[in-house]
Amino acid sequence: MAILDAAAHVLSEQGKSTNMADVAAAAGVSRATLYRYYPHREALLEALAARAIADAGARIADAGLERATVEEAIERIVRAIVAVGDRYSVVVHEHVKLDQAETERLLGAPMRAVFARGIESGVLRQDIPAEMLLELFGGALMAAVKLTQKRHVGLEEASAATAAVFLDGARARES
Repeated sequence: MAILDAAAHVLSEQGKSTNMADVAAAAGVSRATLYRYYPHREALLEALAARAIADAGARIADAGLERATVEEAIERIVRAIVAVGDRYSVVVHEHVKLDQAETERLLGAPMRAVFARGIESGVLRQDIPAEMLLELFGGALMAAVKLTQKRHVGLEEASAATAAVFLDGARARES
């Protein structure tokens, strides 16, 4: 929907200072039209959150995680989340409540499957519980999104660095 596309763009550019009039102008609709669809800012943010989860879930589903090696699957997850995260970062910054069941179904379950496969195969550490690895991975994803949003690095560079540091650690490689 054009309104949500415009809202995602203007909110990611202007942040919390964005008001509903800014969103309406960016979408090319009147404020009355905007309020017909989204009666208040929270409703708009909730719709953006749902769209962010759906977009990330679609990218994860299209990534072919089950056919990729664990390392490739993690790289694909990072690219998918960072690509969506930059666009919908306002959802995180404004602490919008996500639909936990939908988030788990579309994002959590596929990631857990990759991590379980990685631990079982010995590609990922077995001395750290999967939930802790996932939490650390989530933190790395959020950092990558912040880097791209601040335009410090591009999507591919942030994704590659995040996957590499998560998979290999930050310790210098031996020559």
